[in-house]
Amino acid sequence: MIKILFVCHGNICRSPMAEFLFKNYVQQRGAQSQFYIASAATSSEEIGNPVHHGTREKLKQLGIDCSGKRAVRLTGADYEKYDYLIGMDDWNVRNILRIVGTDSQAKVWKLLDFTERAGAEIADPWYTGDFEATYRDIMEGLDGLWKHLSESGELKENR
Repeated sequence: MIKILFVCHGNICRSPMAEFLFKNYVQQRGAQSQFYIASAATSSEEIGNPVHHGTREKLKQLGIDCSGKRAVRLTGADYEKYDYLIGMDDWNVRNILRIVGTDSQAKVWKLLDFTERAGAEIADPWYTGDFEATYRDIMEGLDGLWKHLSESGELKENR
């Protein structure tokens, strides 16, 4: 099983969008049994709060339900629990490393590192209000992540 944790600052905008989009992505490909997918925050500011209304609305437009999701915080133990800890921007990655310590097993990535835009950051709708741009960035990253998992042999694609 491939265990993926998407991480952003508050776990109410970008990381839950990535979590629910990727759950839908793998379900559409019949691969949900190969994955455990979740999301978390690097800060404690939003812990317990529901997904931001802008993310909820974008997911709803796509027929994806995220009801019941509440913001949770990344812990040091998550490093051993997950195969991938995927941040949305440089600040997230720095904070992930601050929480989990060193990345001795190369598990910490930025989502767009799986694309031709390696090093780029997922647009933050908390500041921009543009959930559509965030959606496009995340989908680009998820396509790249899927390709990475396929090419690495970690993903057993249904044929």
